[in-house]
Amino acid sequence: MAVIQEYKCPCCGGAIAFDSTIQKMKCPYCDTEFEMETLADYDKELKSEQPDDMNWEPVSGEEWQNGEMDGLRSYVCKSCGGEIVGDENTAATACPFCGNPVVMMGQLSGALKPDYIIPFKLDKKAAKEALRKHYEGKRLLPKVFKDENHIDEVKGVYVPFWLFDAEADANMRYKATRIRSWSDSQYHYTETSYFSVSRGGRIGFARVPVDGSEKMPDDLMESIEPFDFSEAVDFQTAYLAGYLADKYDVDVEQSMKRANERIRKSTEEAFDATVQGYATVIKEAGSIQLCNSKVKYALYPVWLLSTKWNGQNYLFAMNGQSGKMVGNLPLDKSAYRKWLFGLTGIIGAAVFAASYLFWLL
Repeated sequence: MAVIQEYKCPCCGGAIAFDSTIQKMKCPYCDTEFEMETLADYDKELKSEQPDDMNWEPVSGEEWQNGEMDGLRSYVCKSCGGEIVGDENTAATACPFCGNPVVMMGQLSGALKPDYIIPFKLDKKAAKEALRKHYEGKRLLPKVFKDENHIDEVKGVYVPFWLFDAEADANMRYKATRIRSWSDSQYHYTETSYFSVSRGGRIGFARVPVDGSEKMPDDLMESIEPFDFSEAVDFQTAYLAGYLADKYDVDVEQSMKRANERIRKSTEEAFDATVQGYATVIKEAGSIQLCNSKVKYALYPVWLLSTKWNGQNYLFAMNGQSGKMVGNLPLDKSAYRKWLFGLTGIIGAAVFAASYLFWLL
């Protein structure tokens, strides 16, 4: 039984065949010619490509020892469902995610003990000042956000993070072109050369953070990165004194998808940046295999302010180590309408002035 090797044109994807006149493979659709050895190498590379393998080693976190949780209390907020942890001296407080009043009553249970903690470096005074600067000069911000009583509601919370370490073996393949143009006395010529570009290598990732809180938006936490892990210490419950802690409700298995997304994006960007000197570059295929993977559990310091405006909840966060502040601001619609009306008037006046000047000229 005869086996027919069929090749597809790397340029246009059409089926190509051997042309006995030129003794080369030729595409009847785009007229591109190929040496047999070139196509054989290209076919070999396609067959050697592997699917992604971005699996992680199982997590074997340390369990709480007898007596370690005796000084901790927890409460599940009836408003948003967040589970808050504090020390035994925190009797009553407000939920940092929705502002609902809570009373710390229950005993902490059913959670892994954190491996590391980054202690708060900036105090509440610094957080309040950062919040003031965050909305400083914003004319469309509702006045209620400038009231001191809302600034005082900022709370220090240790946010749970899963930290992913891994090495990524990656292989990427691109379709690229170079274009050369020239002219003579009669014609203008354009020559397009097609290339199959391959990149392969290994990139190491250390402590890629994924927050383990369902109430905490991923983009909000990623916006206050980075945290300086060199200041992390082995976890001790004494660091929780005077602060709240959010108990993780997104386990490590659920967080792996987000970690893989971050690793994939960073890996692809790093490899894409090495493909230079071409007119066009299109990624055709790529695969990533993870190795030497491990996951740790840590608590990172975050100052939070949750407040409501016109029935919507707004959450602000500040990195308790670096002071970086982020958060969406509400819009005062009345002030916005006035601003828009004024802007429309200015634009209209400018257009009229330009038209009148053109008429004079």
